[in-house]
Amino acid sequence: MLREVRNPFHHHDASVLRNGNLLVLGVEPLDPADAARISGGIPGSEAPGGVTYGDVVYELTWEGEVVWRWAAIEHLDPELAPLNPHFAREHWPMAKTVNELADGGVVVGFRSASTTVAVDRADGSVRWRLGPDVLAQQHHPHELAGGTILVFDNGTYRDTTSVPYSRVVEIDPASGRLVWTYEDNPPQNFYSPYMSSAQRLPNGNTFIAEGSFGRLFEVTPDGDVVWEYVVPEFGAFGQGVGLESSRGAQNAVFRAYRYSAEQIPWL
Repeated sequence: MLREVRNPFHHHDASVLRNGNLLVLGVEPLDPADAARISGGIPGSEAPGGVTYGDVVYELTWEGEVVWRWAAIEHLDPELAPLNPHFAREHWPMAKTVNELADGGVVVGFRSASTTVAVDRADGSVRWRLGPDVLAQQHHPHELAGGTILVFDNGTYRDTTSVPYSRVVEIDPASGRLVWTYEDNPPQNFYSPYMSSAQRLPNGNTFIAEGSFGRLFEVTPDGDVVWEYVVPEFGAFGQGVGLESSRGAQNAVFRAYRYSAEQIPWL
């Protein structure tokens, strides 16, 4: 281990900023009046004591000092990010991804509200928002070189269909327009209800982790699969979580990246 930072409220994701500090997802208990503003979710599914936890983003030094803080409840109108009715009210809006944008802003993906936002670092304001009219329980939204956003769109409870399926989408965040989409035919052949990621490769192809089932594969811009690997190892997953998805042996992968030989010269 080279370095380590711990925060008692950290969950799901962290990334290294260009200045060397860390962006870390965390939670803080909401004031009851703020919790009452949040709509949706499973009735009565708050945390013990009736508490709802709200997402925060911390910038931490490697010594653990908080040098910047952004709280969803302070900058994101709950009316614009209601919880999907299938998710618990104990955590709003359930961040799963945090990354730095090219201009220094921050992109945060909220799974349980099917919402992704860009945050201005200077004043905390939300520059743009992609909601459930575009996304459904998405993971790993991040910016590509041209300013578009690449997202693994899980699609467990997509409003426009009765059949759950996943897709990978590249979106113009200013207009919400889909620039590129990958989905299978029939679409339900490609599906991960949770986790997962997508990465644009230097050759223009896209590397995809279909996380729930441990499938890693690469597709061309035309959607042709040119490489595939399925994780052969199965083991216990999510012990103590208490969710249906945590039962049984699994080969699940939260996220995956592909590296060129130049990026790993020690190998």
